[in-house]
Amino acid sequence: MKAAARPCSIADALALVGEKYALLVLREVSLGVHRFDRLVRNTGAPRDVLAARLCRLVEAGILEKVPYSERPPRYEYRATPAGRELQPVLLTLMDWGDRHLNPGARPLVLEHRCGEALAPVVVCGHCGGEADPAELRADVRAPGWTAAGPEDAF
Repeated sequence: MKAAARPCSIADALALVGEKYALLVLREVSLGVHRFDRLVRNTGAPRDVLAARLCRLVEAGILEKVPYSERPPRYEYRATPAGRELQPVLLTLMDWGDRHLNPGARPLVLEHRCGEALAPVVVCGHCGGEADPAELRADVRAPGWTAAGPEDAF
């Protein structure tokens, strides 16, 4: 019998947006691309796969369908507030890819309003200090679990 996996918001989020084309759709929408045909072109997703991902993202409240034509009925896809909250995730993922997969050849550079290339940083919402992994402590709140795993496994 397979043991239960650790309860985790990362796993829950990945179940919804962890598939390649879901994240690429969010990238495109954040860049101002909202129509199906352009989403197909820019993501490289097969039409049926993209349609399924869009449906799932709409059902989850991450995107919304906005009509732009009545005859024939056509829709654009826009980020909801929950979808816009995923922007920092995309920015940090892109930054990691730039540094580790495309060093010296960044395929897309986002500029901050100051005119410089954006370098995203994760900070504490309380004190504003940078989130240094060496200084973080896990406060495991899932019943029966510790940072090392399930309590009954020791």
